[in-house]
Amino acid sequence: MSDRVPVAGPSITEREIELVLDAARNGWYGNANAFQSRFEREFAAWVGVPYAISLPSCTAGIHLALAALGVGEGDEVIVPDITWIASSAPVSYVGAHPVFADVERSSWCLDPRGLESLITPRTKAIIPVDLYGNMANLPEICAIAARHGVAVIEDAAEAAGADIGGRRAGSFGDAAVFSFHGSKTLTTGEGGMLVTSRQDVFERASVLRDHGRRPGDKLFYNREVAFKYKMTALQAALGIAQLERIDELLAHKRRTFGWYRDRLPGITLNEPIAGSRSVYWMVTAIVDSMPKDVMQRELAALGIDSRPFFHPLSSLPAYEGEPDAARARAANGVSYALSPYGINLPSALSLDEATVDRVCAAFLEIVRGTA
Repeated sequence: MSDRVPVAGPSITEREIELVLDAARNGWYGNANAFQSRFEREFAAWVGVPYAISLPSCTAGIHLALAALGVGEGDEVIVPDITWIASSAPVSYVGAHPVFADVERSSWCLDPRGLESLITPRTKAIIPVDLYGNMANLPEICAIAARHGVAVIEDAAEAAGADIGGRRAGSFGDAAVFSFHGSKTLTTGEGGMLVTSRQDVFERASVLRDHGRRPGDKLFYNREVAFKYKMTALQAALGIAQLERIDELLAHKRRTFGWYRDRLPGITLNEPIAGSRSVYWMVTAIVDSMPKDVMQRELAALGIDSRPFFHPLSSLPAYEGEPDAARARAANGVSYALSPYGINLPSALSLDEATVDRVCAAFLEIVRGTA
């Protein structure tokens, strides 16, 4: 067995295997949607919202939410400049344009202070991202959006179980989305969930995710051209078992962050904003004196995997032709100051304290120039 330290990975027990086998044996015929429906009900109740739709990915959830809210050709959608492209790519899917907002130096999430100046008559939605398990300042962002009549889609892909003011990630705004990728705290291998408190958004998304068919309508009768976004019974069964264990999984994530914090004094880590609790999906460090690619290369040579802090979206070749990219490159000073020096340290659910000891000792040697 390799002693290489993975950067991410799930915790799978006999309970997950038992339920997936159950779905493989029984999730057909009259039970064809039973596991998906159960996962949706239980996940919605856990988040604290009335509606949930299981999906093949979180990206599909953002696409569905935008389409259900009527965002389309020529509209603008504000996204943080620091996030994975999955947060913003669906904006292009619906023909709208992303507007890249700077992030806070403290949370690395969308900065409410610069948000209002980016809202124009063409702004139809804001997509705040709960980055690396930290919560964005959703109360303030939602208040700004409400003043301007703009929708909020919370990208909680990385933050299942985080909360602010006692409200869980995903319970803010007009809709929210989660990822269940294999690297996430709660996994279905691949997959995602759209949640909402708005019945109209839920009903519209339910039609759009099933080739434009209304639930209960005539069979094979499509009223519009739409999408095919569904989760399998096997994925849903895995998700149900993971949700049963969610307190255990979250406790391990928070315990792991505590190990890192104790062993890396003086290193800037992803601490949550006041009044919130992070799930520390990825333990992330900023070292202003050392570029992220150097840290990654040195760790890799010692058998330790890592990931780079996200590149600003406005810096990517994918967005070179976007109208807002040039402005963002000049204006988003925090995003461009953080990105070159940030690194995700090993955060897999398989980590134990001894392994974190090894990682931290290696990391400190590297950043102090003694490796």
